[in-house]
Amino acid sequence: MKHAIVLLSGGLDSATTLAIARSQGYETYALSFDYGQRHKQEIEAAKHVAESLSTKKHLVVKLDNQIFAGSALTNDIDVPKSRSDKEIATGIPVTYVPARNTIFLAHALAWAEAIGAGHIFIGANAIDYSGYPDCRPEFMALFETLANVATKSGVEGARIQIHAPLIKMSKGDIVCKAVELKVDLSLTHSCYDPLQDGRACGECDSCRLRRKGFDEACVNDPIQYAN
Repeated sequence: MKHAIVLLSGGLDSATTLAIARSQGYETYALSFDYGQRHKQEIEAAKHVAESLSTKKHLVVKLDNQIFAGSALTNDIDVPKSRSDKEIATGIPVTYVPARNTIFLAHALAWAEAIGAGHIFIGANAIDYSGYPDCRPEFMALFETLANVATKSGVEGARIQIHAPLIKMSKGDIVCKAVELKVDLSLTHSCYDPLQDGRACGECDSCRLRRKGFDEACVNDPIQYAN
């Protein structure tokens, strides 16, 4: 059986990506991170998603958030709310975490080489997203090149592939794919700034994109929102 490392945040995109990897015949190893993010709901969501999708193993790696300063997801900076689609699509927001996907993929690469997995899956999306530079196709292609010149596996000919199956999908398409693959979307968590009781705020960029996707797919979102 083919083995794959899947980056799993606990959100809609990463849960769908994990399901896609499973549907393609991979034995999956899920990798999540505690990097000092402002809430822990996404880590708990990742644990539930990993269990529901029968991953072989799920690791939660703790990172020192001192290297992630300056983001609204790791510091006491207000999370943008109620932005329009045009505003969301313009520029790089304060919710960008410095080099996050590069660091996450580097950890996934180390684990992949350690267990002999030739594949890494990431739920990056370059269509309905908040302008993050590390979610673009060119970044994924260049990281794959790096992976195969910087590892023993790659140099010896056992290439490692980076898969970003959602990269050109709209949020509506992602919801439809999740439903098709029977992902339990009630387990997922996407909000940047949830309430203390765990409900999604409904107004941050991530919530607005998620809700837009469910509306486009004509599917009811099973999670609870504050409004």
